[in-house]
Amino acid sequence: MKERVQAVLDKVRPVLQRDGGDVELVEITDNGIVRVRLQGACAGCPMSQMTLRNGIERVLKQEIPEIKAVEPA
Repeated sequence: MKERVQAVLDKVRPVLQRDGGDVELVEITDNGIVRVRLQGACAGCPMSQMTLRNGIERVLKQEIPEIKAVEPA
């Protein structure tokens, strides 16, 4: 599962990097929760929760149905 999540994050990463940020996979729990750490400009951005929910979580859940949620680490 980790490889699948990492592959999806690699698809999202260029959009974040364009704005000076990045995302790091921290862990995947047994119950389908993905914990990520936003980095760079994304770490302190007031819109980071929207990025997490409307961007990263949406794409992960769409491509990997077993994912239940994405949370900040």
